[in-house]
Amino acid sequence: MTEETEEMIFLLASIISSTALFVIFRYLDHYKVDTFRVIVINYFVASVVGFFLASGETTSLISAGIPWVGLAIIIGILFIVMFYLIGLSSQKAGISVTTVASKMSVIIPVLFSIMYDPADELNILKIVGILLALVAVFLTIYRKKSIDLNPGYFYLPVILFFGMGVVDSLVKFSQFRYINDGILPVFTASLFLISALTGAVVSIFKRFSIKSFFTRAVTFWGILLGLFNFGSIFFVIKALNYRSLKGHTLDGSIVFGINNIGIVSLSVIAGVIIFKEKLNNYNKAGIAISLISIILLSRA
Repeated sequence: MTEETEEMIFLLASIISSTALFVIFRYLDHYKVDTFRVIVINYFVASVVGFFLASGETTSLISAGIPWVGLAIIIGILFIVMFYLIGLSSQKAGISVTTVASKMSVIIPVLFSIMYDPADELNILKIVGILLALVAVFLTIYRKKSIDLNPGYFYLPVILFFGMGVVDSLVKFSQFRYINDGILPVFTASLFLISALTGAVVSIFKRFSIKSFFTRAVTFWGILLGLFNFGSIFFVIKALNYRSLKGHTLDGSIVFGINNIGIVSLSVIAGVIIFKEKLNNYNKAGIAISLISIILLSRA
């Protein structure tokens, strides 16, 4: 197995994990399971998985290095805030504009990676690949009859756009400055633990009963969501770390580009196969362009 293939496996694992989140949320809506309670359980499960993987390491939360703890707290809180904003924006501003805002936000970590990481240099293939990726994202999720922006709530998708971009950029910054593979499990676990504790605090203010978090449905979907949620972050950071370990490979901007377009395309395909959704010609063109974008970015 070549180094390029190994890194692409990490990226594929991240894409599959993130797509699974989309599928799970669709099932939650279908079965009318309380999403917030599932999200809280999911974060606790993801943190347990991370600390379990870190248990075999000599690195502990303290000895791993204090500098990233503040970043972990910020990212962890933003995780659950962004989950909440996605739901609120979908309800108030419209589903289509919310989806576009959250997916197009990939341009922020891409630009951040290029500006911050001196090894992440621009070239023609990368520029064309990134531009095609943005076009592909828009076309893949485009619905001709669903331009449903409510002008009174335009600020919600704007906040979501910048918020999602900032979260991914902070993940890139943390990875570049502090997070090697030895620290990765405990770092990822810490992010999710902060999110879980934030959700628990919110639950107290909402006066949710503890028993309501441990119904069969909430527990099942929370565990499943937590496993895939952990994988979505763990594997993308593994892919970002790969260059520093092997002295090669995909720049951070390329990792974010391929990861995002891969998630969008696979999510749409999953919608067609599992939920029998229909693709219009724009969506089909978007998927085709996404494949071209991935090929260009992988060679950039």
